[in-house]
Amino acid sequence: MSTKDKLIARFKKHPKDFTFDELVKLLRHLGYSINNKGKTSGSRVEFESSDDSFVIHKPHPDNTMKEYQMKLILKYLKHHNKL
Repeated sequence: MSTKDKLIARFKKHPKDFTFDELVKLLRHLGYSINNKGKTSGSRVEFESSDDSFVIHKPHPDNTMKEYQMKLILKYLKHHNKL
């Protein structure tokens, strides 16, 4: 099993310790790039691919993703046939 496959499997299980850095790595494997949206964007970041994009908030104060964010991202990726 490749690193990409292991990361996808881990993401699908919604672990409580899944980090934003892991999400960035996963989405890069799926063809997305990250865009900060400028200096005034605050914690908002946009993930863009050649055919779609979505905006989420970086988790803070720590780097751990919230469960609701992971569910929404998984639903979005399935809907756009990325997973």
